[in-house]
Amino acid sequence: MAPRRSLSLTLVVLVGCLCHVNATPTVTLDNATVIGLPNGTVTKYLGLPFAQPPVGDLRLRLPKPVSPFNGTINATVFGDQCIQQTFPNLTLPEDLPAPARSYMSLAGFLALPDVPRAGLNLNVIVPADANPESKLPVAVWIFGGGFQIGSNAVEPGEVIVARSIEIGHPMIYVAINYRLSAFGFLGGREVKEAGVANVALHDQREALRWIQKYISAFGGDPEKVMIWGESAGSVAVALQMQANGGDTEGLFRAAFMESGALIPTGTVDNPYEQSNYDQIVGETGCSNATDTLGCLRTVPADVLKAAMDKTPSFVSFQQLNTPYFPRADGVFIPEPAQQQLLNGQVATIPFVAGNDFDEGTVFSFATLNLTTDDEFLDYVHSNYYRNTSLECVAKILDLYPSDPATGSPYDTGDNFAYTPQYKRMAAFQGDFIEHAPRRLFVQHLADKQPVYTYLSNFHRVDGIGAPHGSELLDIFGGGPLGDYLIRFAETLDPNGDGAVEWPRYTNDTPLMLTFNDAQPSINLTQDKYRSEQIDYLVKLSLADPI
Repeated sequence: MAPRRSLSLTLVVLVGCLCHVNATPTVTLDNATVIGLPNGTVTKYLGLPFAQPPVGDLRLRLPKPVSPFNGTINATVFGDQCIQQTFPNLTLPEDLPAPARSYMSLAGFLALPDVPRAGLNLNVIVPADANPESKLPVAVWIFGGGFQIGSNAVEPGEVIVARSIEIGHPMIYVAINYRLSAFGFLGGREVKEAGVANVALHDQREALRWIQKYISAFGGDPEKVMIWGESAGSVAVALQMQANGGDTEGLFRAAFMESGALIPTGTVDNPYEQSNYDQIVGETGCSNATDTLGCLRTVPADVLKAAMDKTPSFVSFQQLNTPYFPRADGVFIPEPAQQQLLNGQVATIPFVAGNDFDEGTVFSFATLNLTTDDEFLDYVHSNYYRNTSLECVAKILDLYPSDPATGSPYDTGDNFAYTPQYKRMAAFQGDFIEHAPRRLFVQHLADKQPVYTYLSNFHRVDGIGAPHGSELLDIFGGGPLGDYLIRFAETLDPNGDGAVEWPRYTNDTPLMLTFNDAQPSINLTQDKYRSEQIDYLVKLSLADPI
């Protein structure tokens, strides 16, 4: 799933900088005075802990709430970030155009942050004139990064808050951290039996509880919270909608999902997950421990990180089947998520869900060594559909032919066929992990609650099309999709201000608001592209989740 993006400098260039200085702002939390950082028309409160640091015996345990605040808190710098997985080097094709190479680097596939910390904190960014009586809507950002990398210190939330003020719909932005990879999504029988699988999803839930308790002090309305994420963060949003059988507990009233829904994962104790757990136990020297999970809590964090770094990531050959996806644990995710969706256990709240046009292009460079039909088929069978007959998987060869003109990046003819199988792999993987899960999600819920969908085919990058994550340039850059988001957070309806009308999605009229680099820049299209292919992938994934 989606990588971390270093977009801050790019977006400052797009929207300009905010430079005049305000008086020192403060808010009161419990018995503490919290000092914020003025930044033009907004104020930033950074690095506020929402749970106790998950270190020592709290590692690989559910988050514990913070104690009441006291004293003076300097909230003018980012807090510690959560431990990241370091990825292997990714070799890109020599003929990859420079814009695509640059995008891959900015997106975190090539250059990753070194932040070996353990901070469960959040940032609150508010209009400078907000006060406890303002009752502003609140957008809670959950970053992407494949559940392996990411940070709440990357996307410039001050830009979107400033834009909300500019267009007359002021809102508050909250960005949360959560644990990653082996620290947040370790699987295996031992983890499941201890009730500590998917602890990172519990981190997110604890942050939402903190927001309910404290956001009014910043000027937010706890009854107007929208959860919002991209890629892995968007998957997390869908899983939060499913938690507690769809009971939101009053923690949020709406959702905005960019390139991510309920991905086709199975159980947290499947053989793949168990093998990964056993590998980490061996690498950390815990194999002979009576309590291997307890041993993992006592080894130095650097030792656990080093073991984690030897396990697959989304830039490894396994690509979109890592051991750190959220999987059913019998608690937070009672059963495989897509099956739970079909059983009707989802919050009945308004939501937006969309995709980028070429979701799979950035994820398909680790398999450039696959050059034949047989190699492609063997890879898909052994990596994604292990328990499905080879005959059934082989139909994918017909649905996703090797002809470059039919592959992704779409509508580029024979161009950008870096290997004979690259565009086929990009088309398949984009549908498998992004388009198919989103379509299943919206089709199943559209007749039960307000649903809006979009397709982003703008901010195209030479060589990889409109890639995964490209819509972030618009969301955090003061563009039209960001404006729709702001209005949705305030009114639960993205429309208004003279913008192109965005109709609700229904199964009878599955309309998508579509963004284009060419004219018309915004129009309506039908959510019926690649119907046969996507329907087949959904069928296989429901029967044989990863």
